[in-house]
Amino acid sequence: MSIEEAVEPQLDRHECLACGYIYEPDEGDARAKIPPGTPFEELPVTWRCPVCGARIKLFSNIGPKGGASGFKENYGYGFGVNSLTPGQKSLLIFGGLLLGALFLLSFYGLQ
Repeated sequence: MSIEEAVEPQLDRHECLACGYIYEPDEGDARAKIPPGTPFEELPVTWRCPVCGARIKLFSNIGPKGGASGFKENYGYGFGVNSLTPGQKSLLIFGGLLLGALFLLSFYGLQ
């Protein structure tokens, strides 16, 4: 058994283009009695967005949870930063801000 076989593939999430609701396949939809683990492609044709009532056609695939944000065509640009997950980008940004603040505070130690 290889590592690829042991890891379950993550299901893609879909976002409603009308209101921004994100269908999480791992959670399902309790109001419509959709069990957790149901892929978006297997939702009934009559299913609607629980927030605004939009049809399935108004949903866009945004990829699996924890994946890199942005368009896949742009992952190779930006010094490799475009392929980071949103959490990694936040850590990079706020870590840089903290490091800059510590650098500026270090001027108080000069005589």
